[in-house]
Amino acid sequence: MLNVVIVATVVLAAALMIWPRVANAPLWHATITPLASIIGSGFLVLGPILDVSYGGYAPLVMAGLCAIAYLFGSAIRFNIAEIETQAARSSLLTGLETTASVVLAFAFVVSVAYYLNLFGAFAVSLTALDDAYHANLLTTAVFVLILFIGVTRGFTALERMEQISVGLKLAIIAGLLAGLVAHFGQVTAQGALEFGPPQVTGWAGVTLMAGLIVTVQGFETSRYLGATYSAPLRIKSMRLAQLISTGIYLLYIGLLTYAFRSDPLSLDETAIIDLMQVVAPILPLLLVVAALSAQFSAAIADTNGSGGLIAEATKGVVSERLAYALLVGTGVVLTWSANIFEIISYASRAFALYYAIQACIAAIRASGRGLSLQGAGFAGLAMMGMAVAIFGTPVE
Repeated sequence: MLNVVIVATVVLAAALMIWPRVANAPLWHATITPLASIIGSGFLVLGPILDVSYGGYAPLVMAGLCAIAYLFGSAIRFNIAEIETQAARSSLLTGLETTASVVLAFAFVVSVAYYLNLFGAFAVSLTALDDAYHANLLTTAVFVLILFIGVTRGFTALERMEQISVGLKLAIIAGLLAGLVAHFGQVTAQGALEFGPPQVTGWAGVTLMAGLIVTVQGFETSRYLGATYSAPLRIKSMRLAQLISTGIYLLYIGLLTYAFRSDPLSLDETAIIDLMQVVAPILPLLLVVAALSAQFSAAIADTNGSGGLIAEATKGVVSERLAYALLVGTGVVLTWSANIFEIISYASRAFALYYAIQACIAAIRASGRGLSLQGAGFAGLAMMGMAVAIFGTPVE
């Protein structure tokens, strides 16, 4: 019966995604890219990591990650509004903007490697070829596919693929949450809810949390969609993408944390598959599809972003298509030289550095306008971003 409920939820959510009033709404179109990147940043791998590492306090850590991301998003939204006013920029601001673009381009390169390594791991998870070697082979093949599409067809083809992936992903997430709600209700009725002890505490817990920033990253893509959407629409859509993703993450982590017993020995990038087999037989297959869709759409979003940023930062010396090739080459090297948790940490630190620079830019602009209190807040965010970039650590 639960399988039927889950499938019905997926179908209803998919129908909502293709409903013309939703599918054709400008706000939804502007929300797709940041939402694809945020949700694709690890909604499946993050659950077991938080549950095993922080036990019953996992929802609080998730809330903290989302709050930090929203604060960094506020700095970027402030900068979007300031750029729209075409206020004169000092040489310092110009230099910081260029530096931010270079850092973000590098962060995108690492994050695409993260997304596609998860893609490879989930793709082989239900097959006889479930090992790191075959996962890396598949990841490499997908890198080549994205390079081929990007070089031959460019952004338009990639964007169409992204829109399809986002709709499918959100529909399956709705089914996952329906299954978790039902399972949570059953466990509650049996009086068997779990509040596991944290495995990571103190400073180690703080630095691990810092190393997971990439799992709530992605909202910054709205900053670079100015050629397509107005500043007010980008600000509104970024905020909407962060609120939607926060709601999904908090519900998911809350249901997962207390209804399952955590097992540190089973922690890997596909641990969620084994957990969901307990809920309903259909969920593992749906989760593999969701993972493939999520990681692919997020990889597309960041591939697009990195191509444009590199071309902009080099003033056209490196074209978008050549940038795609550089991204793929770096991603393949990371795939074969680092594990997924190391890549997550690298990406988190790179994005934290970018957020620190954006917060610094916002602080300078706010102070220049006499908004001393707001400027001080952005300066504090900049220091937080630098701390995350320096101290973030991977899952052991």
